[in-house]
Amino acid sequence: MEIIVLIKQVPDTTDVKIDPKTGTLIREGVESIINPDDLHAIEAAVSLKERFGGSVTAVSMGPPQAIDAVTEAMGMGVDRGVLLSDQAFAGADTWATSYTLGKAIERLGSFDLVICGRQAIDGDTAQIGPQVADHLGIPQVTYVFEIEEVGERHLIVKRRMEDGYERIRCSLPALLTVIGELNEPRYPVVGALLDACKEGAQIEVWNAADIGVQTSDVGLSGSLTHVIKTFSPKFKRKTKMLEGDPKAVVTELLDELKKNKII
Repeated sequence: MEIIVLIKQVPDTTDVKIDPKTGTLIREGVESIINPDDLHAIEAAVSLKERFGGSVTAVSMGPPQAIDAVTEAMGMGVDRGVLLSDQAFAGADTWATSYTLGKAIERLGSFDLVICGRQAIDGDTAQIGPQVADHLGIPQVTYVFEIEEVGERHLIVKRRMEDGYERIRCSLPALLTVIGELNEPRYPVVGALLDACKEGAQIEVWNAADIGVQTSDVGLSGSLTHVIKTFSPKFKRKTKMLEGDPKAVVTELLDELKKNKII
């Protein structure tokens, strides 16, 4: 089974701060990690490889330091890594990003399954997976929390819904986006991490020319949306002090809570 897993290196959002002057994220000194949902995608891909054979290729788009994320994925059992890194890719929105990833997948050749995390914690759009599937012209199932059956040309998965789940049979090749409920990601193996860092390791860095795209179709130039401004919302608390007879205060408090639809 030939599986491609899409991963992203993101800043650890518990430490992220926004520059009040520029409105952009302050990334200096902030630890970078593999997007948490993508860890579950890696675990799903490697587990399927262990059950059915084949290989897993991790694909990531980002600056040169994103190779650390690809290296960690290989430490978890991924066989091959591809980092899409080119200044032309900078500033891409979800449309340009999914186009770039789709072209890279096309260059990789035939595959049975593409697995992605549900969404990235720095953007929270959950658009990349579905857009890549649309670009490739393959079926997609989102919010997968169980892979129930894998056949030669199909799979059956369970998709989490707000009030339950859907059980879906899907033809292959296909794309899945997965949620944390699916599995518990393994830790990287030190030996595999060291092997991934050696010269000649199966990590390739591709630029725009390598995947056969025009620079006008990727990055900021190829994006359909543009961010005009980002800012941190300012929260103001309004306080009302209740004084007087305890019974009257309780009655007034309950009235206020009901008025504001808290109870």
